Amino acid sequence: MNVYVRSGDSLWYYSQLFKVPFRLIIDSNRNIDPQTLSIGARIQIPGYVTTSYQIKSGDSLWSIASSRNLPLDTLFLVNPTLNPAFLRIGQSINIPIRVTWRIVNGKQNYDYSTLMNDMRQLQTVYPFLRISSIGNSVEGREIPEVLIGDGEKRVHYNASFHANEWITTPIILTFLNDYALSLTNQTPIRGLNTLPLYSQASLSIVPMVNPDGVDLVLNGLPEESPWRDRVIEWNNGSSDFSGWKANIRGVDLNDQFPAEWELERARNPQVPGPRDYGGESPLSEPEAIAMADLTRNSDFARVLAFHTQGEVIYWGFENLEPPESEAMVTEFSRVSGYEPVQTIDSYAGYKDWFIQDWRRPGFTVELGTGINPLPLSQFDEIYEEALGIFLAGLYV
Repeated sequence: MNVYVRSGDSLWYYSQLFKVPFRLIIDSNRNIDPQTLSIGARIQIPGYVTTSYQIKSGDSLWSIASSRNLPLDTLFLVNPTLNPAFLRIGQSINIPIRVTWRIVNGKQNYDYSTLMNDMRQLQTVYPFLRISSIGNSVEGREIPEVLIGDGEKRVHYNASFHANEWITTPIILTFLNDYALSLTNQTPIRGLNTLPLYSQASLSIVPMVNPDGVDLVLNGLPEESPWRDRVIEWNNGSSDFSGWKANIRGVDLNDQFPAEWELERARNPQVPGPRDYGGESPLSEPEAIAMADLTRNSDFARVLAFHTQGEVIYWGFENLEPPESEAMVTEFSRVSGYEPVQTIDSYAGYKDWFIQDWRRPGFTVELGTGINPLPLSQFDEIYEEALGIFLAGLYV
């Protein structure tokens, strides 16, 4: 929601008037110097939208504001040309509304277009979110990253490395939505005040590493797709892609990282297919390259990659993980009920590479149980389990 600066206004005044943390208003207006506001400058107020209201007989601005539990001055800020002495029946004015509901509807087939639409809406309502592209998929889809928070501790979460594990994307977007709601409404999540988390940690989220694969699983292949014949052949002649994990070129993106890649390559399929083919070399695929470049450039203190399924958390690699990883995974286990597993006979994954090259904590979190793709009927249960991990990833 936008307001326009008047003589004597300040961002601190807006914070008090709309009951939104001052830090969030600062971060929603990064191109504004709060010390030198210009009259008429547009200021974004996070956590609010406006709705149109038509004046009725007997209305006054005071009665309209008080009936909605709004300070009177909020009406003047969203209606800068309003003259209270000349209200007319039928006249339309804007009314600010505090957003207390989720924008993200995670309980649906959550494809790439749904993701991008929700990201745009979230940034409109919560302009302190910073969204950018880290690269493009094989088919040219931008891979978005969203940043929330301004703390020194840099934390990274990602989802949908594997196409048929797409439920991880709406799970992680629902957390982002709930985190933003908690911040703007100053309401705790599970008794935890989230504003200190925002101040302590900068959270990077890549919600859909493999957009081409996710769309393949959910929507199938368009008739005109240049990949149609090859992908169907790699899928053993079937147009049922529910078992597909790879990107559109049949490369498993979580077998793409240079962490004992040769060992994983030797025992896995040697040709493209629905799963487990690691490519002809590490980091051959644009999606994996984008994730590697992001990680090299971001100085993450820890990374959590969300997959399905098994209700386990993998936290080690070749005994290269630092001592604090065990304490972290113990807390993740406590808040989720998931089983910590230090090592398995698996290589070339994203968290393996992160642990190997940075010697910092990295985790693969396997959400839910069953056969992928997990059904949306599990959404609420999975989200409640994952919520504790999402929060703990910021405070431990």
